[in-house]
Amino acid sequence: MLLQGKTVIVSGVGAGLGHQVAATVVRDGGNAVLGARTEANLAKSAVEIDPDGTHTAYRTTDITDETQCEALAALAVERFGRIDAVVHVAAWDSHFGGLADADFGTWQQIIDVNLLGTLRMTRACLPALKERGGSVVIIGTQSAVAAPSQVQQAAYAASKGALTSAMYSMARELGPHRIRVNTVLPGWMWGPPVQAYVTFTAHSEQVAEDQVLNRLTERMALPELATDGDVADAAAFLASDRARAITGQSLLVNAGELMR
Repeated sequence: MLLQGKTVIVSGVGAGLGHQVAATVVRDGGNAVLGARTEANLAKSAVEIDPDGTHTAYRTTDITDETQCEALAALAVERFGRIDAVVHVAAWDSHFGGLADADFGTWQQIIDVNLLGTLRMTRACLPALKERGGSVVIIGTQSAVAAPSQVQQAAYAASKGALTSAMYSMARELGPHRIRVNTVLPGWMWGPPVQAYVTFTAHSEQVAEDQVLNRLTERMALPELATDGDVADAAAFLASDRARAITGQSLLVNAGELMR
């Protein structure tokens, strides 16, 4: 199995992608250590993914708090004896708007979560990762490397773009320790957030949900959106030994909407 015997920390485990990544880790033979700010979400995900609790552990974690990041890393080592990978899903992605209406105080908070929070969590895992090498997988966004679509999320894109740049520096710095650093860049991704967007837009415009969905899919080379599961599979691959020679790379998982 792809992650047999591996221990993977997953940040940002809620109802969507974080849950799917953790489920994929366990499905592929690994141990998933779940972190998020809401304990109820963590407990629910852990039970659904691993009913007997053999391959999961969780702890409430706010990645803007370095002490909490260190505690999550310590839990992984205490419970499973190692950390082989960390997958960063935690992000503030619900703020909309551009430059003209920017509230830079909010921008700073978004950067503290999306950029600095990811770096805090990575640093907390470094002592364990350095013992035998491993993988850091960042979930970014297609809008970090290309002009965004009609949905304006300038602060989110800027924070994720900075994180993609930081990836290159980390890949160079950590490579001698056999720690790989890569990014998965989803585009439109079918899961709870996009489902909510489709429902809201259809209601606002008084059109069928299929019509809204068709507007999205017609931009893709493939005839359907990528899913949370597709992105989770890409993250699991990059976390695994099959990606042992891959570092400093960005993998688009977007059904061919953007090609590079």
